[in-house]
Amino acid sequence: MKRTLVIQAGGESQRMGQNKALMSFCGEMLLHRVLRRVSGLADELLITAQQPESLQSFGLPVIADIFPGKGPLGGLYTALATAANADVIVVACDMPFVNPHLLLAECELLLTTRADAVVPLSPLGLEPLHAVYRRDVCLAAVKKALDAGQLRLSAWFSTIRVRQMALEEVAQYDPDFHAFINVNSPLEYQQAEDLARQIE
Repeated sequence: MKRTLVIQAGGESQRMGQNKALMSFCGEMLLHRVLRRVSGLADELLITAQQPESLQSFGLPVIADIFPGKGPLGGLYTALATAANADVIVVACDMPFVNPHLLLAECELLLTTRADAVVPLSPLGLEPLHAVYRRDVCLAAVKKALDAGQLRLSAWFSTIRVRQMALEEVAQYDPDFHAFINVNSPLEYQQAEDLARQIE
């Protein structure tokens, strides 16, 4: 099954004070780490970013946000609009424990159900940046949300068929829900690095 995987690399993080994608995490760039974990999942790999010139060294197409300043939802629109394949996996570059087994399970659910998107639940809620989408339906829905000024990542979910992966389903692949840890501040970064050294 052909699919595209897009890593949303965003841009300058205000809380981190620098581009998270380029930060060293356990001896390798964070974006390299995410790429290494997901590289076998798709026929096409893309990166979306506000500042694509800073990421050209990764050897993958780096796509500038089509609607700059629209946050992660704008990045999701860029991912869907650019993908060559109908099924699109989307992950964030600041999730050092992105889980390829969980992502494959999401892809299987998209294939076997009539859902337009498969989005896992964590104890904190829906995780739309560790999810899989049907490009055409979701692209149109995201565009409507952007046009209406609804920038929350899940603001448009009520307009499509979303298959939520329940906590117990996710736990089969990631019992500690590490996949959804993201690093937005120096403290979170240090905590995630400490965790990685403990469990890997």
